[in-house]
Amino acid sequence: MYGPLMIDIASHQLTAEDRALIARDEIGGIIFFTRNFASIEQISQLCAEIREVKNDVLIAVDHEGGRVQRFKAELTDIPAMGTIAELAIQKQLSAEALFQDVGWMIAAETGALGIDISFTPVLDINRGDSKIIGDRGFAHNAKDVIKYASSFIQGLHHGGMKSSGKHFPGHGGVVADSHLELPVDDRKAALLDEDLMVFEKLIKQLDGIMPAHVLYTEFDANNPAGFSKYWLQQKLRSELGFQGTIFSDDLSMKGAAAYGSFSQRTEKAIQAGCDMILICNDREAVHEVLHSSVLQENAISALSQQRIASMRFSGKIQGYEQLKSSSKWQNVKQRLA
Repeated sequence: MYGPLMIDIASHQLTAEDRALIARDEIGGIIFFTRNFASIEQISQLCAEIREVKNDVLIAVDHEGGRVQRFKAELTDIPAMGTIAELAIQKQLSAEALFQDVGWMIAAETGALGIDISFTPVLDINRGDSKIIGDRGFAHNAKDVIKYASSFIQGLHHGGMKSSGKHFPGHGGVVADSHLELPVDDRKAALLDEDLMVFEKLIKQLDGIMPAHVLYTEFDANNPAGFSKYWLQQKLRSELGFQGTIFSDDLSMKGAAAYGSFSQRTEKAIQAGCDMILICNDREAVHEVLHSSVLQENAISALSQQRIASMRFSGKIQGYEQLKSSSKWQNVKQRLA
């Protein structure tokens, strides 16, 4: 059984409190941050310890490349997505092939550690407005984002990892950082069409989607996308036909803070249509939600549990040293050097 909450842990190993929390039915996922990584051996052991407590828990990380790569030491240094097309030109390689290589490398390396998913790709168009997106985005226009991200997702899938596109329906049109405040995108509907087209064209390749903590006033003036039935149920599920897993973005972000207590935010996210709820870097908030009745009153459905289960790593499970000895890893490593 998968619970709807994904939480974090504080350090390199589990505490007694961590173990007790992970064992609870409500906890279905663990997300890692830089502070959780000391070495390949250590993080692999941490994954094993977590699975000793709950074997089927979903283990995640933000391992996009560039400035959002939680594990740096000992793993391949992945370039920011927005720099890879230029890198391909410099190396006289096909950009699509290089993006596929990068997707495969992220999947293969993190999968070898015991991790199920990296929350990637970032599908926001880099319009030059949002510093928090910037070169995390694949390109400055929808056509190239679609082309490059499609190849990247193919690489992820080849490596055995599911894709999780973010930040639906597009975070690239706002200046504000949703980690620090609630961004407001007041563009008219026609101006958001290009952002939406990225998700529409890639929808059949996307296994998971993470909505933005952004308020799109022309569509739902009261709720950011992650709390919006319009965005998640009408647009994403009904109109775009998305059947995969919807992950909330972190409810601890300031972009979500105006929407009540953590229990209230959790309820809004579930009722809007999120399958799994992220609460990170705030253990008191996790306890608040667990001690409330919100998860009993909004019980996770069997369909949501199936969706979460579908995000598990499906590649060949092998140790990192075994991966490094493969010709595939060595060839991709050389192309990225």
